[in-house]
Amino acid sequence: METSLHRALKQLYAGDAARTEVRIEGYRIDAVTDRSLVEIQHGSLAAIRDKIRRLLESHRVLVVKPIVARKVLVKHAAADGPVVSRRQSPKRGTLLDIFDELVYFTRVFPHRRLEIEVVLVEIEELRHPGHGRRRRWRRDDHVASDQRLVSVGQSVRLTKPADLVRLLGAKLPPKFHSGDLAELLGIRRHIAQRIVYCLREMKAVDSIGKQGNTRIYRVSRRARRKDAA
Repeated sequence: METSLHRALKQLYAGDAARTEVRIEGYRIDAVTDRSLVEIQHGSLAAIRDKIRRLLESHRVLVVKPIVARKVLVKHAAADGPVVSRRQSPKRGTLLDIFDELVYFTRVFPHRRLEIEVVLVEIEELRHPGHGRRRRWRRDDHVASDQRLVSVGQSVRLTKPADLVRLLGAKLPPKFHSGDLAELLGIRRHIAQRIVYCLREMKAVDSIGKQGNTRIYRVSRRARRKDAA
């Protein structure tokens, strides 16, 4: 079932003139504009990887990937009941979280017909008690009935390898390894390794050798070119 969040983002990125829920190449497309096909993907990019790869053979595609920067949990007494509590989720998303998804898109991006819009959103998630007997090991047994868009924050459009480097928000040294990137961005090493994997597979950085068992990288020529696609 389509969430209010999905519907609001579809309206924002496609506009009133777009056709919605159109079947093309055997796939259902969220919206079709005079410029491109628009896919809003709140779930994993892995779920639409093959679909997007097929559509890119003959269509321009915009994939909108929202990342939840702030979420308020709104609990109802029942599905249609009154609100009994509101609390803010401790989880905070950032633009760098897109690399958790791009690991599934390394054979899709970059592509001359593909644009990926990463957008930070604030949402409300509506919950109510689930049906059936409460499970003992669960502190509560609520189910999410809908997600609503509260506000839209920062967004980044990815079209080429250089955009991935700029997304990091820090100037990379001439030579670096994943540990350097972790320190530079203030993140854990395994997260930096995932980012470097995406950068390498998407031609944003080149592997230029090793320092012991650690691979050394540098920004690729392709990513340094402003017009590279």
